[in-house]
Amino acid sequence: MEVRKLIISIMVVINLIIVSFGFIFTPSWFWLLIIPFPLLLIALYHSFQTRHAILRNYPLVGYFRFIFESIRPELRQYFWESDMDGRPFNRRQRSIVYQRAKNQRETVAFGMQSDPQAVGNEWAAHSVFPCHIENHDLRTVVGNEACKKPYSLSVFNISAMSYGALSKTAITALNKGAALQNFAHNTGEGGISDYHNNGGDLIWQVGTGYFGCRNAEGKFDPELFREKSNRENVKMIELKLSQGAKPGHGGILPAAKNTPEVAAIRHVIPGTDVMSPPAHSAFSTPTEMMHFLQQMRELSGGKPIGFKICIGDKNEFIDICHAMQNTQIFPDFISVDGSEGGTGAAPLEFTDNLGMPLYDALAFVTKTLIAFGLKKHIKLIVSSRIVTGFDILKVIALGADACYSARGMMFALGCIQALKCNEDVCPVGVATQQPHLYKGLDVNDKYVRVAQFHRNTLRATVEIMEACGFKTLADVSADKFFRKVDATRTLSFQEIYFGTEGKLVNSHTDFESKLFED
Repeated sequence: MEVRKLIISIMVVINLIIVSFGFIFTPSWFWLLIIPFPLLLIALYHSFQTRHAILRNYPLVGYFRFIFESIRPELRQYFWESDMDGRPFNRRQRSIVYQRAKNQRETVAFGMQSDPQAVGNEWAAHSVFPCHIENHDLRTVVGNEACKKPYSLSVFNISAMSYGALSKTAITALNKGAALQNFAHNTGEGGISDYHNNGGDLIWQVGTGYFGCRNAEGKFDPELFREKSNRENVKMIELKLSQGAKPGHGGILPAAKNTPEVAAIRHVIPGTDVMSPPAHSAFSTPTEMMHFLQQMRELSGGKPIGFKICIGDKNEFIDICHAMQNTQIFPDFISVDGSEGGTGAAPLEFTDNLGMPLYDALAFVTKTLIAFGLKKHIKLIVSSRIVTGFDILKVIALGADACYSARGMMFALGCIQALKCNEDVCPVGVATQQPHLYKGLDVNDKYVRVAQFHRNTLRATVEIMEACGFKTLADVSADKFFRKVDATRTLSFQEIYFGTEGKLVNSHTDFESKLFED
C-alpha cells in the first residue's frame, strides 16, 4: 500500500475509534480528537495539493524532513562539527575572537589540531634570536604628497558594514569600541548615521548608490559630499568600485531592513529593496575615475582618498595604473577585497564564483604598483577573513600596510555565525532591524569587547613579530612565510607570489612580460 494511503487509513481508524468510544462510554473521549482529527485533515489536504511532492507522498512524515532541514546548520554546528570544520570560520577561529573580546584565557593545550602535512598548511619562520617591541600600537600614515590631512591608521580596523545591514546597537558598539582603542571604523556604503557618531574615527565609504551624498536622481551631489566629508570624525574617504562578496553587482539591502530611518540616511524610499547599481554614474573610464578622486579630495579639504576593489580582469587594474601615471593623480590608499569576503546578502554565483582570492589579488596589486613606480604614493589596506595576528602578518608580508576585519568584529559583538545576515532574523541582534532582537545586544558590554579584541589581536601580532625577529612592520617579509603546496613541497610566499629571484619585480616591462607569460 502507498504510504499516503496507509497514513490516511491509520488516521481514519484512530478517529473512528475515538468517536465510537465517545458515543459508547462518555463524551469526554471526544477531547482526544484535538490531535488526530487535525492530523487527518492535514493528511487529506496534502493528498490533493501538488506543490510539495514529498508531502503529497508522505502527508505527515514528510514534515520531519522540513523540520530537520530548517535546523540543519544548528545541528551541524553544535553537534557534529569539529573545531576545524566550520565554514566560513571554524570553531577554533571563532573561539579565539570570543576569548580575546572577553579578555579570557586564549591559550590552547595538547598541540595543534590541524594537519601540518596537509596541502595548504601555513607557517612562519621564527628566529633563534627573538627581539623585543615596546610599542604595540601598530600604525601606518595614510596620505601622500597631495594629501593635506594625513591620517595615522591602525593596522587593524573595522571593515565596511553599513547601518541597515547591521543594527543601530551593533554600529554604536563598533564605533564606541573604535573610539576606546583608537582605531578606524569604515561606514560601509550605507552612509553616516547618528550611530557612527560615538567618538570613533570614520572611513566614509561612498559606493555606486552615493548614499548620503546623492541627489533626487541618485547621482553624486558635490555639496552634500562636501558637508559630510568635512566632519571632524571623517578621517578618510573610500570610493567603492567592487567588493569581494558580489564584485560587479552592487550592494543589496533587503526591504525588511530598509526602515524609514535607514531610508532617510540613504535618501531612498523606505520598505523597498535597495539595489546599488553595478557601476558608478560619476565616471566610466580610469582617467575619469582619477579626476573624480581628485574632486573628492578637494571637496573634503584634502583628506586621504582611496578606492576599494575586488580584482577581476587584471588588465583593468593595469589601465587604472596607467591613468594614475598619465594624470599624475595618485590615490592615498587602495583597499583590496578578496573574493572570500562578505558579510551580507549576495547572489550565490557571485559569492562562490566571481573575483580573485585575497592573497592572489594582493600580490598582483603589490607587483603592479611597484612595476609602475606607484607603491611609494599609495598605502594598501586589505580585507577578507582576517581575525588573528597571523592573518595580519601574512597580508603585510604580501604588501599590505593595514587591514580591515568585518566578521571578526561581528564575532566580537557576539555573532554566532548563524548565517542569517540577509534574513533580518539575526538571533544576537547584530544584523537585524527588528527591535526585539537588536535590543538584546547591550552596547555598554559589547563596545568594550570590540576594543579588547582589537587590543589583544595587536598584542598577539607583536608577539609573533618578536618571535620571528621582525622589529618593525617593514621587516615583515614574504620569504619568512610558508605554505604546503603539495604532498612533497613547501614554498615560501616569496616563491609562490613573487617568483624565485628573491625580490619583487621592479620594472614595468619585466612585470608585463611575466604577467602575460602566466
